Amino acid sequence: MDDTLDTLGRTIAGALGPSVTGHSVAYHELTVTANARDIVAVMRFLRDDARCLFASILDVTAVDWPGRERRFEVVYHLLSPKHNVRVRVKVETDETTPVDSIIDVFPGANWFERETYDLYGVVFTGHPDMRRILTDYGFEGHPLRKDFPLTGFVEVQYDDELKRVVYAPVRLAQEFRNFDFLSPWEGTDYLLPGDEKAGKTGGSGQGS
Repeated sequence: MDDTLDTLGRTIAGALGPSVTGHSVAYHELTVTANARDIVAVMRFLRDDARCLFASILDVTAVDWPGRERRFEVVYHLLSPKHNVRVRVKVETDETTPVDSIIDVFPGANWFERETYDLYGVVFTGHPDMRRILTDYGFEGHPLRKDFPLTGFVEVQYDDELKRVVYAPVRLAQEFRNFDFLSPWEGTDYLLPGDEKAGKTGGSGQGS
């Protein structure tokens, strides 16, 4: 299986030349890395070439690597029903450089690209409706970026007096608590409610 995937990777790289920067096989999966500026041509080849026929797009997402100059990997997953094989395609981009939309090749990428924009902030040029899809209107930031605060920026609630949804700065409902994580068998450094009775003796059950 891995040999077949490696052969396919070599075929793709050989046919597309500098548009493909490399390929690898790991865990019985083929990954092809490509230049972002050529992603439409790469996708069209993978869809149409008889040796590939990746007719189904399964997902478009991203991975955030904040320490890299081009921090985002945009990841495409394709399936070839004809050959019963999958391929993962990766391209790199930064926070300001858009990636060409592949909707003309795979119309099913529409919502996938919108989701990637919403959650990571990657913009796809040529997309007919580049707006958020999962977060609410007026949402700030992109929640799957590694530097996005865990509590977010704002919280949403319905105001019964105003009869509409309102936004307010995030505030924690309760203070953080400290836990010692000691099991009852090990005992704790403090008395639990009711434990103070354990040290008391008395009653008529003791014989003389």
